[in-house]
Amino acid sequence: MRRRKTAVAAGCCLAFLLGTLLNVLFVPGSEHPPPPPRDGAPPSPPGAPLYPPEEEGGGGGRAALARQIRERYEEVLRYRQHRAAAAAAAAAAGRRPLRPRERRLMDLAPPRTSAEQPGPRGRAAAGPRAGASAELSLEPPLLGCRDIRNVSGVQYLGSGYTKAVYKAVLNRTLAVALKAVDFGGHDIAHCVRQFSALGDCYRLAAYKIVKEMILLQRLRHANVLQLYGYCYQDSNDIPDTLTTITELGSPLEMIQLLQTSWEDRFRICLSLVRLLHYLAHSPLGSVTLLDFRPRQFVIVDGELKVTDLDDASIEESSCTSNSDCFMEFPARNFTLPCSVEGRCQSMNEKRNLYNAYRFFFTYLLPHSAPSSLRPLLDKIVNATGELHWGIDETAAQLERVLNLYKSGEYLQNTTRMPKAEYRRVPEAFIPDENYRCWPSYHHKGCLLSVFDVNEAIEICDSYSQCKAFVLTNQTTWTGRQLVFFKMASNHIVPDPDKITYVKVTD
Repeated sequence: MRRRKTAVAAGCCLAFLLGTLLNVLFVPGSEHPPPPPRDGAPPSPPGAPLYPPEEEGGGGGRAALARQIRERYEEVLRYRQHRAAAAAAAAAAGRRPLRPRERRLMDLAPPRTSAEQPGPRGRAAAGPRAGASAELSLEPPLLGCRDIRNVSGVQYLGSGYTKAVYKAVLNRTLAVALKAVDFGGHDIAHCVRQFSALGDCYRLAAYKIVKEMILLQRLRHANVLQLYGYCYQDSNDIPDTLTTITELGSPLEMIQLLQTSWEDRFRICLSLVRLLHYLAHSPLGSVTLLDFRPRQFVIVDGELKVTDLDDASIEESSCTSNSDCFMEFPARNFTLPCSVEGRCQSMNEKRNLYNAYRFFFTYLLPHSAPSSLRPLLDKIVNATGELHWGIDETAAQLERVLNLYKSGEYLQNTTRMPKAEYRRVPEAFIPDENYRCWPSYHHKGCLLSVFDVNEAIEICDSYSQCKAFVLTNQTTWTGRQLVFFKMASNHIVPDPDKITYVKVTD
């Protein structure tokens, strides 16, 4: 009897362990989703089967799914109509609104040929049963399926609720990001569990990518990721799945940013403010980023760019009184005024701005900044944290900080009497004698940016171990010169591109 009880207990434990292991291994989204397929139907013209399906009478579940698809489809149409309105305004002003080779993103009968066909197609666009037009005109893509066929070095970067993102090299030269619906992601998995309709669940998720494509084309700005193209091809037994091809950026790692120089951190905040200023005055109206987190941004050549726009919105909240204009955040809440038109004043703009404060400004702006700039930076942080300023004033103040920093005016109110004398040695370099300082552009030495030689002398005087410094011919994004600070000058070698200053007296 005892052996039987022991065997039963052991069997129960084994079953529990196996169940736990299977849950870990096969939980949706726990593994890297497969990369987008390389071959299939080419993108010219890019017809998508993403139109809302006819509502079926097969129960409330499928009808609910059809309603969700229709609602998301109509949201995409609203962004398309904004584009059409802008085109009409351009035509009225005498400008040609659209290129002659514009292509339709959503057609009623997508082509199933295997060869690319240049030129526009004239089929009627897909739409709901009411017959609303669903033409989502996009400019001819620079890249398409033909380029994806030559992809190499595919590397999984990450995924969110809807999309999976991959790094790839096209034609062995251009590094890009490929975005596609993640079949193992939350959106698809949740929808399939609820409705058991993979094809329609794919359409529901893919509309978010379609919306993002329209916004990437519509919101042309230096701090918005570039859309290079797109491709439709068969995948996972679903015809014409969509893959977008975009500019590649580096993920925003806040821990790493905190270890960089103040100048680079200021650049991130400045590019973010320039982006938010543009979004507040965009051709679509005021755009808010509903999913505003550092992971929605990437860094391209030192500039911050927004990469995820599928959760962006141009809808301004309606109201009948100020109490309807309530914004709730984890740390505090705000109530904005309700305008006479029945809209919450600047809610999209203020939501973006406060999120910029709580995710970026409070961490990146003040720390290790030049002492003379800190009062102004603290003022910016406090004003945005209390929403005393709008985006226009915030942008103007950060541009003022940039001008003070680039021009060297921030140094005028500081004491710049050198404590020591220095001997100038032209065309010379000290290869060794490094010491570490923070923050530094070089992880094994002390490499900082300066406005001029006097600032370099002031920095060297502030470090007890500094006995010399070397001016290089390299500059930062603001035009400031990079300088190596050294702990000795025992070994000096010729270098035509550098100038060395050696401390003579302490």
